[in-house]
Amino acid sequence: MAWPDALPRRGLYLITPDTTDSLRLFSQCLRVLPARPALLQYRNKSTDPALRLAQAQTLRALTRAAGVGLIINDDVALAAQVGADGVHLGRDDGDIAAARARLGEHAILGASCYDQLPLARAAIAAGADYVAFGAVCPSATKPNAVRAPLSLFADSAALGVPRVAIGGITPANAGEIVAAGADMLAVIGGVFDAEDPLAAACALKSLLLAESVLKVNLLWLDASTLIC
Repeated sequence: MAWPDALPRRGLYLITPDTTDSLRLFSQCLRVLPARPALLQYRNKSTDPALRLAQAQTLRALTRAAGVGLIINDDVALAAQVGADGVHLGRDDGDIAAARARLGEHAILGASCYDQLPLARAAIAAGADYVAFGAVCPSATKPNAVRAPLSLFADSAALGVPRVAIGGITPANAGEIVAAGADMLAVIGGVFDAEDPLAAACALKSLLLAESVLKVNLLWLDASTLIC
């Protein structure tokens, strides 16, 4: 496992709306890529492989130009085909070890772990580079998703990989999620359905940055206490 040096391990993780309207999809992504999210995940459950390939190829070009990592949802073959930076797998969407063998040691592999810390440990043992917990809030995208308690982020602090929060995240509720210990915020509607998607993305990034600065200051204060 080797997370690319050029891609942040902490930050905003945008997930595309699921749509067959390619022009609308590209327009939406072009509006938010200036916010420089850490990652953009292409998620489309369409059964039309030609459409998915065309959309993924264009998003690969857009994200590369913006310096943003591209992750493909649940499709290792498509990730390999378009040269994506990695793939995200749900519990029933494939094997982490097989994805590593197909995509190589530098691919970013993510795993959905829902509300279960044992799943996260198993995914990391299999080679996952990050784990995702959620839904942390009620989600319009997946209204029946299991709820994951924010305490999972404290409980998983020693895992050694980025921990992603997903599900119903908006600028209004993200502060407590970041404070709970999430390294990344995975967001669909909270950005793409916002009145001003770019402003929403920037607001979420600001919350993550503020928490990072706070942690650095606390570490400095602890070190100063030891010195004194």
